[in-house]
Amino acid sequence: MKLFKTLVVLIIGFNLSCSNKTTETIKISPETHLKSAEKQLALLLEAAENANRIPRTLNKEGDIHWTRPKFDWTEGFFPGSCWYLFEQTKDEKWKIAAEKFQTMFENHKFITDNHDLGFVFNCSYGNGYRLTNNEAFKHIMITAADSLLTRFNPNVGCIKSWDVNAGWQAKRGWKFPVIVDNMMNLELLFKVSEFTKDPKYKDAALIHANTTIKNHFRDDNSSVHVVDYDPETGEVRGKYAAQGYADESSWARGQAWGLYGYTVCYRFTKDQKYLAQAEKIANYILNFEGLPKDGIPYWDYHAPNIPNEPRDVSAAAITVSALMELNDYSNHSFIDAIDKIMTSLASNDYTAEFGENKHFILKHSVGSIPHGNEIDVPLNYADYYYLEALGRYKTMALKN
Repeated sequence: MKLFKTLVVLIIGFNLSCSNKTTETIKISPETHLKSAEKQLALLLEAAENANRIPRTLNKEGDIHWTRPKFDWTEGFFPGSCWYLFEQTKDEKWKIAAEKFQTMFENHKFITDNHDLGFVFNCSYGNGYRLTNNEAFKHIMITAADSLLTRFNPNVGCIKSWDVNAGWQAKRGWKFPVIVDNMMNLELLFKVSEFTKDPKYKDAALIHANTTIKNHFRDDNSSVHVVDYDPETGEVRGKYAAQGYADESSWARGQAWGLYGYTVCYRFTKDQKYLAQAEKIANYILNFEGLPKDGIPYWDYHAPNIPNEPRDVSAAAITVSALMELNDYSNHSFIDAIDKIMTSLASNDYTAEFGENKHFILKHSVGSIPHGNEIDVPLNYADYYYLEALGRYKTMALKN
């Protein structure tokens, strides 16, 4: 009976979140907001050129905080944003900028102690290859994918997220932590399998995706942040929060990573279980009882002091971009939710005035509250996924 009631609630909620696809409309002008975004990022590009560094966020003094030269999981997003603006404007300055800034971390393709190579190289070189067919970009992606594959453990069936021999991770007692964010690194593996015709990359991605479905998601389709495995047996040792409020809570950006990641898995495989998983996560996000009316979530769905908690615009930008792709695959329409979130992101509540916000586009994102890091600030990945969303919204408008 309990299962039956749960299914009824999910079905009702899903119907509430979806509308008839024949009624799709576009509520804001993507062209207008793309032009505004380009003007704003042109100023950020000027600052980046002067510093010869990649912008990440703002520090506590309100100045630009740059990515770390050694390795920074966000370093691919600014050149990726430049690629998106080149795609939309055909202005060569954005292509030149993208190539310049991604070259700064090209040698990171050899790094094997970090799982974020997919973020770094797919968002930068991946977009560059898509738009220019530059063979050198493709080979850089292949090398990065080879480095990423060294972290795949067949006993666990996952790519290891964090090493646990140093830093705050070493204090947790973990052996083989895997975070839901890692779903976002699989797109690089899918693409490289297509490039090389070698199935090993795709096979690892699929095994990782399947293990994550099995162990990361709760009965209500929310995701835990970290699952720690025994690297010898593959058994689950524990499930934890790292950037969320609590082990049992739903960290907002983590839900967005899952939604986006399984939508990408369906794109490359057309396997219905990935489409179903993406729809389930979308249903959880869009029908969560405490989701604000404007569709921009708090940093954790179960944060203790709601409504006096920071929002996370980055989670909203990732979510809405994923929803637009999912909308193309699903028999249900997510257009009402897409319109709501895009209208909110484009409003003065979340989009900075021209020349303000140190020239980042969006305001009010959150990096990690438990670590006291990047709270209520702009983030380069919020801007990246917003630009991606504006481009997809433009395509959606042209279809109707």
